[in-house]
Amino acid sequence: AVAAEPSAQDYVARHLPSPEQRVLWLTPPLKQRVEALLGHAYPGLRVRYWQQGARTAWVLDEIGKEQPITTGIVVEQGRILDIAVLAYRESRGGEVRQSFFTRQFTGASLTTRDALTQRVDGISGATLSVRAMQNMARLALLLAAQRGQPQP
Repeated sequence: AVAAEPSAQDYVARHLPSPEQRVLWLTPPLKQRVEALLGHAYPGLRVRYWQQGARTAWVLDEIGKEQPITTGIVVEQGRILDIAVLAYRESRGGEVRQSFFTRQFTGASLTTRDALTQRVDGISGATLSVRAMQNMARLALLLAAQRGQPQP
């Protein structure tokens, strides 16, 4: 059985007891890198996130097959500490919500080519959802690394 999906607020509170909400503006070079990583246009000009000390929490959406999957991702020192599906809207591929799948991301970081440092095993019948989860993990790591960069 799948546990109830936590709200974004509950997810952030579980990992960052007293977070500060922040905004990362997507400069043209960063937006270009985000779109190259995702393989499609990114609609926003900024991304909201939460920070407490060196730890950040990101709530991101990516299309699985047809519907957005909302995922919470906690990053600290360039590594994923936790990833959880907050809202899964597809009719198939819901296995990506299970801990046997999400555990594969723990400790992952980004290579210089924006790939994950860990292999993530796919799930038969959930290829697009798995790809969406990998893209959101990569995106959270990329955005977390950009926070120290000058903003417009």
